[in-house]
Amino acid sequence: MDLITLLYKTILFRPYVFAFLAAFLFAAIKLIGWPRTWRFWLISWATAFVCEFSSTRSGIPFGWYHYNGSTVGQELYFFDVPFMDSISFSFLLYAAYCVALCFILPIGSSAASTWPILKPLHLDMNARTSWPVLLLTAFLFAFIDMVIDPVALRGDRWFLGKIYYYPDPGLHFGVPFANYVGWAVVGLISLAIYFPLERRLPALSLPPSVTPQLLLGVGLYYGVLAFNLSMTFWIGESFMGMSGLLMHLPVIALLLFRLTRPHSAALSG
Repeated sequence: MDLITLLYKTILFRPYVFAFLAAFLFAAIKLIGWPRTWRFWLISWATAFVCEFSSTRSGIPFGWYHYNGSTVGQELYFFDVPFMDSISFSFLLYAAYCVALCFILPIGSSAASTWPILKPLHLDMNARTSWPVLLLTAFLFAFIDMVIDPVALRGDRWFLGKIYYYPDPGLHFGVPFANYVGWAVVGLISLAIYFPLERRLPALSLPPSVTPQLLLGVGLYYGVLAFNLSMTFWIGESFMGMSGLLMHLPVIALLLFRLTRPHSAALSG
């Protein structure tokens, strides 16, 4: 079966993945433009693919796991890695990056905001390619997988299907802790490659506040989170779903505190 046909079948088989991918492309182009977007996507996808290829053969960096090939012929694989799986890393990393930027970027003057309720964030070059952003993004990237991987492991109970397994199941709902370390490693490597390129590209023409553009990426992060929590509750894993929800609520509360102004300040602004 030729590559184009398999790619077409993959899109039909995994429309939700490609909807998230389209949302990523739209959000990223709005914030950082196409030249940076395609580099971000290519670097993160290639890094994820190499790490998945390595892990299924050596256990590094995710720990040992195996794709069972149950959907071969239904969707595109590169070697033994489903294409849809490795591209998911790209939009999830960008979404985590946007959440991290919301915490780290400097707040501009109140006059810079056209949305009175939101604090105006400035996309400062030094801040957006800083060590705090890199480390926080890697954490948030692995943190959302603590909701995604447990329900994906139970894919035979929803429309994902049983596509992989861990030979030595871990304590976190069957997922080994090494898997989350691997996600953080993918995030760190991807951004460590991307940030130097980001600094060398022509400067962006930016509005005084990029908070609305950042919220597109933040919406993607929490859209993916909501999708996976919905699947978790749908298959009857209430404890697992509540665990994931309670893990993320403090981050959501801190994010709202960072981004929104007090009511009185918003009215006066």
